[in-house]
Amino acid sequence: MTSTATETGTSYGPELLVRLRGGRRRAQLEDRLRELVRDRTLVAGERMPSSRALAGDLGVSRRLVVEAYAQLLAEGYLVARQGAGTYVADAASIDDAPASVPASGAPQFDFFPGAPDLAAFPRTQWLRAMREVLRTAPNDAFAYPDPRGAPDLRRALSAYLRRVRGVVAEPDAIVVCAGATQGLALLGRALVASGTTAIDVEDPGLPPHRAVLAYAGLDVRGARVDEQGLDVASLRSPVVLSTPAHQCPTGVVLSPQRRGELVRWARDGGTVIEDDYDAEFRYDRAPLGALQGLAPDRVVYLGTTSKTLAPGLRLGWLVVPVSLLDAVVAAKAFDDLGNATLEQLVLARLLETSAYDRHLRSARRRNRARRDALIAAVARELPDARVSGISAGLHALVRLPRAVELHALLTATSERSLGIYPLNFHQIELAPEVDALVMGYANLSEPAIAEGVRRLSEALDAL
Repeated sequence: MTSTATETGTSYGPELLVRLRGGRRRAQLEDRLRELVRDRTLVAGERMPSSRALAGDLGVSRRLVVEAYAQLLAEGYLVARQGAGTYVADAASIDDAPASVPASGAPQFDFFPGAPDLAAFPRTQWLRAMREVLRTAPNDAFAYPDPRGAPDLRRALSAYLRRVRGVVAEPDAIVVCAGATQGLALLGRALVASGTTAIDVEDPGLPPHRAVLAYAGLDVRGARVDEQGLDVASLRSPVVLSTPAHQCPTGVVLSPQRRGELVRWARDGGTVIEDDYDAEFRYDRAPLGALQGLAPDRVVYLGTTSKTLAPGLRLGWLVVPVSLLDAVVAAKAFDDLGNATLEQLVLARLLETSAYDRHLRSARRRNRARRDALIAAVARELPDARVSGISAGLHALVRLPRAVELHALLTATSERSLGIYPLNFHQIELAPEVDALVMGYANLSEPAIAEGVRRLSEALDAL
């Protein structure tokens, strides 16, 4: 259906091509308006149709349009001027980060892996939940916190993780932490205190995770990864950090055979740290249950809101076996005595009211469209390249047509204001040539993805 603004009354504004189909029409309207702003079809300072006029043109309730406008106002795409209507915000015309201006020197097209769509943070829902928490929280909620985390959040996480990931998670076994980084730091110290001296990590894997574990005093060793995921036969240490649901960064899933091998290895005395960093985002298949559900006394489960909401929240959680629980809680208490309570109570409310689930459903649609846009752009601009890994998460592994020299590629892409992240950066031994890139797509608009891949093709041609 096409929305047409009139020339009189309160409905001044551009004509908008908006088609709403059955199902979640408000989400469709929000997504379409974001696209129109991001690709500059709606330019900064342009007046929007009134909510009444747009609702009439679309054949929907005015309330639906008012709520969609409110969401885009909160995200920074639109601004309201008292008595003058609603306009496209100045900051909203940036291709890949409409709600903020990139820092000086930052690449215009940044394929940083693991970043969610920061502009889509559910500000309205978060604010509504914060107000409700402030209105209803008892006075003792503002006292020194329980280092394990707010009881309300641990109960909400227990129910959510059981329902969505099949995790065996009693509230008393959950420790809320400041993101996955602090969770690993706490585990590292707890393991060292228990007499553990070494840990295996997937190679390739996340360099910051290796650094945190080494800083805790552990000898960090690499374990092989292939098309079936972690090679259990390569393990040499009593503990392993793994990403079985969606290996970071290759994007493969731990095969059923390897899952069985890893569970048997754990039951024979090993300890697995399961980093379930983006399991909420599957686009072509139902996710497997967490490995922790198969051996809860031998697997530590690590989760976070950094991929689902925003890394700036610094909210994560550990589900800890009894053997390590006291040491982890002690490490948390000595670190900071516990996370800020208000944010924990807000997240608990989002989980309890299913607002978190609704946000994830919207994010899945958006992320899948951007992954599809990346695949289409690679096919068009780099026809000899290949996108590997399952359709999931916030990044894809793009295998280049040929290996190129690392420094030369970084120079060529930097000159084109393009942020790229070679697979080499994730490997323990840094190779001098690049044959694959880890490309994040969730925090880029579809036009920005297309332009970024075009510039990547141009950079490769220049080499």
